[in-house]
Amino acid sequence: MISKSMQDAINEQIKNELYSAYLYLSMSAHFEGLNLNGFAKWLRIQAEEELGHAMKFFDYIHERGGQVILKAIDQPPAEWKSNMEVFEQVLAHEQKITAMINKLYEQALKENDYPSQILLQWYINEQVEEEKNATQIIENLKLIDAHGTAVLMLDRELGKRESD
Repeated sequence: MISKSMQDAINEQIKNELYSAYLYLSMSAHFEGLNLNGFAKWLRIQAEEELGHAMKFFDYIHERGGQVILKAIDQPPAEWKSNMEVFEQVLAHEQKITAMINKLYEQALKENDYPSQILLQWYINEQVEEEKNATQIIENLKLIDAHGTAVLMLDRELGKRESD
């Protein structure tokens, strides 16, 4: 049985993961409007991953005999000044999610909640990948800005991403 405090914390994280999906869908829509379909596709797949993360927590609460309580999701921004700004926000957001996951893990340690520790280890590893991916895109955008390389090439590369 999951503790009430861990259940509440994971319910909060479900909301945060769903907001992540909402944010990335908004970013995807932004790029669709700019006719940068590769950027849009990459962010749409990212949104789908975030929905999967939320559902993994959702299922976990039920597996442990807890109750899922869905909370209101804030409206994400809809406009950005540049491609760089979007991906800087992606990285900042993923760093924020990493801090939240780390806090959940600390709570699981404090409560000697071994099943939650195991689950959260998966998320810790996932966050390393998420931050790495966002950082790589930012570094590519910096190269494009510095050398005048076509953003369309990066758009095509991002468009090749396949969902898991």
